[in-house]
Parts: sequence; C-alpha cells; structure tokens
Amino acid sequence: MNGSSEKPTKQGVYYGWYIVAALFFASFLAIGSRQGFGVFVKTWEEDWGVSTAAISLAAAIGWLANGFSQPLVGYLTDRYGGRPVLIVSLAVMASATIGVAAVSNVFGLIVLYGFVISFASGGISPATTGVVIARWFDRKRGTAMSILIAGGSVGGLIVVPFLSYVLVEYGWRTAWVIVGALALGLGIPLLLLVVRSKPGDMGLHIDGEEPVESENGDVKVAVKPVGPKFVEQWKDALGSKPIWQLSFAYFVCGITTASISVHFVRWAISEDITTGTAALAFGVLSAINAGGVLVVGMLSDRWQRKNLLGAVYLVRGLAFISLIVVPGPQAIWAFAVIGGMSWLATVPLTASLTADVYGVRNLGTLFGLANMSHQLGGAGAVMLFGWAFTRWGSYDVPFAIGALTLLAAGIVSLSIREKLDSVRYSPVPADDVVPTGAAVGAGSGSQGGS
Repeated sequence: MNGSSEKPTKQGVYYGWYIVAALFFASFLAIGSRQGFGVFVKTWEEDWGVSTAAISLAAAIGWLANGFSQPLVGYLTDRYGGRPVLIVSLAVMASATIGVAAVSNVFGLIVLYGFVISFASGGISPATTGVVIARWFDRKRGTAMSILIAGGSVGGLIVVPFLSYVLVEYGWRTAWVIVGALALGLGIPLLLLVVRSKPGDMGLHIDGEEPVESENGDVKVAVKPVGPKFVEQWKDALGSKPIWQLSFAYFVCGITTASISVHFVRWAISEDITTGTAALAFGVLSAINAGGVLVVGMLSDRWQRKNLLGAVYLVRGLAFISLIVVPGPQAIWAFAVIGGMSWLATVPLTASLTADVYGVRNLGTLFGLANMSHQLGGAGAVMLFGWAFTRWGSYDVPFAIGALTLLAAGIVSLSIREKLDSVRYSPVPADDVVPTGAAVGAGSGSQGGS
C-alpha cells in the first residue's frame, strides 16, 4: 500500500443502522400481515360458504404472484436503487390491503390479495430490503441482515395475535383496514425520511469507513475484495452450483413457511384448539424466532454460513415431525418452540451467502431468483395442503412431506463449498486502497451497483 498506513476511521453512529431500523419496521408490517392470512381462513369459509381448498387457491395465487415479482423488483433495485422500489411497493400494498375490507367473495380475494397485494409485497421482501442492507454493510452484514429479518418475526409476534383479537372483537374487515392504514400513515413516511439506496447517496462509504489522505494528498478509499465466483452479469451466475443449491433449499423453505402461515390456524382448529390459542402459539414461535435470527446472524459473521443454514433446515424438520407424533394440544407448543428456533433464520443466511459468493452488484436479481423459487414452493404447498385437508380431514401426510423436504434442504445446504466460493474465505486479491475517482477493477465490483 502506498502512502499513509493509517486505516479508515468511523465517527459516531453509522447511518446504516438507521436504515436497518426503518426497514425493520417495513418488514414488521409486510411480513407480519402476510403471516396473519391464516387467521381468517375459517371465517371466510363460513362467511362465503367455500372450502379450505378454495381459500388456499387465493393464497397459492398470492405466493405465485409474489414469486414472479421477486426477480423483477430485484432487477429494478439493482438498476435504480432500493428506495423507490420500496416506497412504491408499500404504497400499492397498503392501499390494496384497505381495499380487501370491501371484498365479498373468494374471487375478490384472489384479485386483491392473490395478485395486487402479493405482487406489490415483493418490493418489501429481502430481494429489495436485503440488497439495501448488503450495500450498507460488509463486515457486519450477517448481523445487520438478521436484525432486518427479525422485523418479520416481531411482525408475527405482534401482528398475528393482534389480527386475531380484532377479528373476534370487530370483524375481519376492520383488521385489514387497520393494517393498511398503519402502512400508509407510518411505513411510507419512515421510508421517505430515512432510507437511502446506498451509502454513496449520502456521501458515505460502506461500513461507515472514511477516506484517508495519503502523504502526497491523494484521497484514498478501501477496495473490497471479491470471491472467486463474482459475476459482472447476473446470468453468469447460473452456470455455477451455489445459486442452484441455495435456490433449492429456499424452495423447501417456501414449502414449509407458506404452508404453516396459511394452514397453521386451520390445523389447530381441526385439533379443537381455538383461533386465539393458535395465534398466540404463532406469536410465541415468532418471539423465539426473533431471538434465534439475531443469534444466527451474529454467529454467521464468525462461522461458515452454510453450516448454520443446514442446521436451521434440519431443526425445522424436527418441528414438522412434532406436529405428527405429538398430540395436538402439546404439538402446537412443541412446534412453536422448535420451529421458532429456525423460522426466518434462513433469510439472512441465504441473502448473505449469495452476496458473499457473487457480490452485491447483481444481488437483487440473483436473490430475487432465489426468492422466486421460495414463493413457487410456497404456492404449491399452500394449494396441496388445502387439497389434502379437504380430502382427508388431516394434515399428517403434508407435514410428513414437509419434514422430508427439509431433510433434503439441510443436506444440500451443508454441501455448499463455502470455503472455496465465498469472498470471506477465498478473496480475489485487490489493492488495499485506490485514489478516489480512479478506475476500480473487480475489487470494487463486489460493492458496486446502484
């Protein structure tokens, strides 16, 4: 390194943490409200005279629409930055959520929830929020990602029981109006005031590092290395194994989280457990998960992420088995505890691994593709679980299939060659610093993009 050996310094609280806080709240609203869908299944069946399978169709279409939106919003985030995508998406989602209160049949639910809300919510997913965080953080990326995703867990902890309470006391229409109004009145102003797509938008640098001045007066900034599989174009990543391994495991994640978010309360009712108790149990699951996500995120900045990811899938498999072998009144709490240790922990691990292997330049598109596989798996599971219950009156077979797919996801995740492919273990050499304004090669590419 030429010039001064002084290292970049940081001053005060890094603004990236304010970004994390704002996106935490956005995830709280978006993920929490989507996880609350299952609270209304039984009520809609009775009000509209339809089957569980019919309501499941609306949910399945929603997961499909959300899945197809992921690569698109990811690409738009890569191209134009996360801030405009987030604001527009939340505005559309909030307005349509209020509109659900006027729905009077399953067809209206399919249009508003299945298409509009679900597609728009893709813009409040990790395909956008995770990309923004990845561009603000490098060394503490796993921790920052886990705090972001904990917003979804806290959403499940608070929003799902809250929706259950409003459903009982005031009706389901009021519940949807309240959620939409919160997003419009609080979520959008917060995004407008706080969120910026990348540090450069505020004259800052990743991790809060400040440029240093060399002895000859040149201002220099740190150049970040890249991994062996860093790609300039997102299509180039499709020829390597990690993106397919991560996407397959995330496909299974979608199968298991979507099926529970839609069918958990319906399963509980079939076991003579009240809606309120089921919502409370899901809240407990979310509370445990909030802590679990934070712990996993911090550990992932020190340990191999793929080992933690594999362990998360295997633990979730045990949670699904508990729903089959343990009697219902005990199974609901066993699932809450065991499942809570693993529920959303896959998200920061998958997003961070994708960034570690391929860089953040195309992270929105690549993680969007992984998210699409997640939602496609979820759509199929939601529909099949509903069909199975309508036909057999039991969820045992679908739960068993879920456990087997989780075993496969755990094995595939453990097989990822992180030490060979990740920038954390096999960085491509780059100069420590370069003059500001000078051409930056592959070294800064991992941090590039809009």
